[in-house]
Amino acid sequence: MMQIRTNQHPVFIGDEVFDQFSEWWSGHSHSFSSVFILADTNTHDQCVPIFLREIQGFGDFEILEVEEGEEIKSIEVLHNLWQALASLGADRRSLIINIGGGVITDLGGFLAATYMRGIAYVNFPTSLLAQVDASVGGKTGINVDGIKNLAGSFYPPLGVYIYPGFLSTLDPREIKSGYAEVLKHGLIANKDHFHAAMRLPDTDTPAFQDLIQVSIGIKAEIVERDFKESGLRKVLNFGHTIGHALEAYFLGSPREMTHGEAVAFGMMAEITLSKIKGLLQGDIADELRDSLQNLYGRTFLEPTEIDALLDIMRSDKKNEKGEFRFTLLKAPGFAEPDIPVSRPEVLDALKITFIAP
Repeated sequence: MMQIRTNQHPVFIGDEVFDQFSEWWSGHSHSFSSVFILADTNTHDQCVPIFLREIQGFGDFEILEVEEGEEIKSIEVLHNLWQALASLGADRRSLIINIGGGVITDLGGFLAATYMRGIAYVNFPTSLLAQVDASVGGKTGINVDGIKNLAGSFYPPLGVYIYPGFLSTLDPREIKSGYAEVLKHGLIANKDHFHAAMRLPDTDTPAFQDLIQVSIGIKAEIVERDFKESGLRKVLNFGHTIGHALEAYFLGSPREMTHGEAVAFGMMAEITLSKIKGLLQGDIADELRDSLQNLYGRTFLEPTEIDALLDIMRSDKKNEKGEFRFTLLKAPGFAEPDIPVSRPEVLDALKITFIAP
């Protein structure tokens, strides 16, 4: 088992994480008055039974089950969960265990952060995306009026326990979705990691597990240096400004994208934007964009859809004084946050990336 310890929370990775949690629980269970497991309908059926089978001496608990999908990251669902906790007698010494993908760790973390001004929680991420990114770092949040993570907090868990076996419950699309974040970590911080990830090792090989550990290490190191995202941590937003707009725009439609798919397309456009800004050498930008397109394909948009994306991006949290701010690439493995970008520059990048030739 591998452990990554930060100032904010420890991350445990490997088949022995249940033993690690059981050992921790045996020494800390007296600190908690009640325990709640938050899961969606999918992880409740496929992952919660694994957790309950493996944890020793867990005792009494209540399960909070929600529907699956990005739509549940809402104030309405959060309100229902507050009411459920209150009706079940949760107090400030209660513990929430989030078992699920990035939606559950985001929602469950924000539930913990806001119930009675903050109660304890731990994450057992079950998707690749959650394991390499969403569950690590203490970012929590919900979507409001179609804007991704408009309400949220920096509120670290007591620990993150990453069990690779959960990945066997995922379909190939979800694996590929999470892989976008692995590629992102390489593009912003470690070009060798990016190139290794582009070789796409089989998910059952030790090499794949090594890639996951490297990605988690990159994310954890950045969070360690800038927990509240005052500077460096913003590099983790690469691909997300345009990616979040794509994800929000197509949510609930026949063309709905997973988070990772949207981020992959967002990275393609933001690589082009890096070239337009003169930060990234043109031939390198083209090579990186082509590599991502070979893996994720292309998506094409109408001019009216591009206008809609620009409107969504105007509400992005990274903007300042109405001005677009992006994390862009200077070279593979080197990203720079807070780059001011004009509307015409963003428009050019979107047209080049998403308008059919």
